[in-house]
Amino acid sequence: MRKYVLTLAIACLVLITSCSSSDGDVTGAAPSESTPTATEEAIVDTPAPSDAFASLPQLNGEATVVLRVNGESIVIQVDGVHAPVTAGNFVDLVQRGVYDNTVFHRVVREPEPFVVQGGDPQSRDPNANPATFGTGSFVDPQSGQARYIPLEIQPSNANEPLYSRTFPEAGVTVEPTLTHRRGAVAMARSQFADSASAQFYITLGDVNFLDGSYAVFGYVTEGMEVVDQIQQGDRLESAEIMSGAENLTVAAE
Repeated sequence: MRKYVLTLAIACLVLITSCSSSDGDVTGAAPSESTPTATEEAIVDTPAPSDAFASLPQLNGEATVVLRVNGESIVIQVDGVHAPVTAGNFVDLVQRGVYDNTVFHRVVREPEPFVVQGGDPQSRDPNANPATFGTGSFVDPQSGQARYIPLEIQPSNANEPLYSRTFPEAGVTVEPTLTHRRGAVAMARSQFADSASAQFYITLGDVNFLDGSYAVFGYVTEGMEVVDQIQQGDRLESAEIMSGAENLTVAAE
């Protein structure tokens, strides 16, 4: 089972979690502080996602999602214009109720504000071992299989996202359209590009060294003061689509 990772690079690279596979523990790759920023250099082509991703939900536009944490609201504007597959996956999981009563299992504020991370479906179980939180994925009830989505990041000078490769891997030297500024909402994943499933994180500060390596799909527009107060172990009481549900496209079973 894969364990999802984010990494904090302040002074030196600090690994805050790892991923595991059937072959044993594998240390997750840490993004570098030297992630390229915008230049005038031309980028590689960014083809549409392959047929392997055609069955995934997509958000053809924007949606507004409200999270309830500690009785307070966090409003997220979800961007399906620049991250249709990633945004569609998130909105679909919200609609399914997958995030209701899940735990924020990782909160990193030191040495500088970094992220709060949650959304592991297995954390809904009050009898689950907290030590396993961060290892779970969304399991599609129809297929009985875990659903994973491709890494999807749109370069700022492209009309389409880049899929299944980080910017350094693809030789992209511009910043993404959706950057890791404070309040960004993005998908957690293992060291494998196409391993994101359900777990997401919200950035507590500008952490642009993650740009081009992790997929941002929206931003907190209201309630960052609520995000700032989240503690490890707090529950996401509910997640609800307030608008834009009509923009969600789900392939027929």
